Amino acid sequence: MHSATISGIAFDCPAAPVLPLPSAMNILSIQSHVSYGHVGNSAAVFPLQRLGHEVWPVYTVNFSNHTGYGAWGGSPIPASEVSAIVHAMEQRGALAKVDVVLSGYQGGADIADAILDTVARVKALNPHATYTCDPVMGNAKSGCFVNPAIPVLLRERVVPAADLVTPNQFELGYLAGMQVSSLEETLAAVDAVMAMGPRAVLVTSVHRPDAEAGTIEMLAADTTGAWLVATPHLPFKANGSGDVTAALFTAHYSQHFGRSGSAPLALERTTASMFELLHHTHTAGARELQLVQAQNCYVSPQTVFAARQLR
Repeated sequence: MHSATISGIAFDCPAAPVLPLPSAMNILSIQSHVSYGHVGNSAAVFPLQRLGHEVWPVYTVNFSNHTGYGAWGGSPIPASEVSAIVHAMEQRGALAKVDVVLSGYQGGADIADAILDTVARVKALNPHATYTCDPVMGNAKSGCFVNPAIPVLLRERVVPAADLVTPNQFELGYLAGMQVSSLEETLAAVDAVMAMGPRAVLVTSVHRPDAEAGTIEMLAADTTGAWLVATPHLPFKANGSGDVTAALFTAHYSQHFGRSGSAPLALERTTASMFELLHHTHTAGARELQLVQAQNCYVSPQTVFAARQLR
């Protein structure tokens, strides 16, 4: 065990156990693409591949960089093109081999139909396949940054079709239609979202007034229980961190979907990897995630943050 002091908070960090790599899955990931930097598929694909999974990316936008820079080149991908790519993959026999569909930033409001059609096609061919929806719409600081029609589509049509959803706390509140600030409110909102159809929820950022100072938390819940994990809060913003979080949790959780113990293990493993990735990025003083430079943290994170069972 070693001690770490970050942002003035001391943490005892036991060495992470050496875990076997999970068996490989085929993951169809429908998200944005940027040439420079790491968001959307440009953030999710490599960590999943580094874990040993086959990833088939389908793009919803093709941009030079993420929109947080204020200027970018490129354009959204029409839903008809997304559907055409998926249909051609089906003709190759690929859809029948998909274990997980993962969706993120949608770009245009018409993408929702293409995603739902893809999920239906995959599940018809492989009833054991699951669908993870990262309901990208905004955050508490920036507000909603997508087409105003997209949050409504996510809440009314896309999220109910998902097996796992991975909102941040702001997105969770919108989906549940309620205020979310305390831990009790967060759990109530999680229950409301699960009542819509998903069997599991990962809340990628939990902010509450009674949390330990200098920390940030994530919460995972499914039909077997709910768990919370805390790490030191690193004082910077890293675009794409939610996309990596959703991808890693999906990979760690999906192979044992709904089984007792899968949620806390996936939460702990994801949290350790994300903390090390963000710490590496922060230490480097980089604006973009150091996705390649910190790649060992996906396979063999060196720290453990224990998940606490809430119920």
